[in-house]
Amino acid sequence: MSVIRPATVEDVPAILQMIHELAIYEKEPHAVRNTPDMLTDVLFDGNPRVYATMAENAAGEVQGFALWFLNYSTWEGVHGIYLEDLYVTPAARGEGHGKALLQHLAATAVERGYARVEWSVLDWNEPSINFYKKLGAFPMEEWSTFRLTGEALEAFGAAREAHARG
Repeated sequence: MSVIRPATVEDVPAILQMIHELAIYEKEPHAVRNTPDMLTDVLFDGNPRVYATMAENAAGEVQGFALWFLNYSTWEGVHGIYLEDLYVTPAARGEGHGKALLQHLAATAVERGYARVEWSVLDWNEPSINFYKKLGAFPMEEWSTFRLTGEALEAFGAAREAHARG
């Protein structure tokens, strides 16, 4: 049985631990720069724009989490949920926690009139891909994810200043 609830400030250490575990699973163990203070600020400031939902077992032990935020569809004219991370601890996989977290997000989207729940998955992560397909999710075949980050982000952003000066 999975108990789904909103994250609290007390969950920050567990969430951050699971983020590190996810980074290891995704073969990026040194990529996490997030800190307890950063995570606390983004989840629990006066106007949060990022949300975390926890999965616990019947004994109240955290088994996983979903970290998500709102996106917007210009075509639909309404918000959607973008699932940034879904993680269930290895010992708790197969117990229904991941499914319960996704069902909670789907129900939230429906209750609020949102058009969709969407997320990205690594091409090599076959267990997750198969799990998502069993739930009725499907890959966006003609879409690719792009990212501007690091030095390229800084250089491109700085070019605006140079262009404005002119």
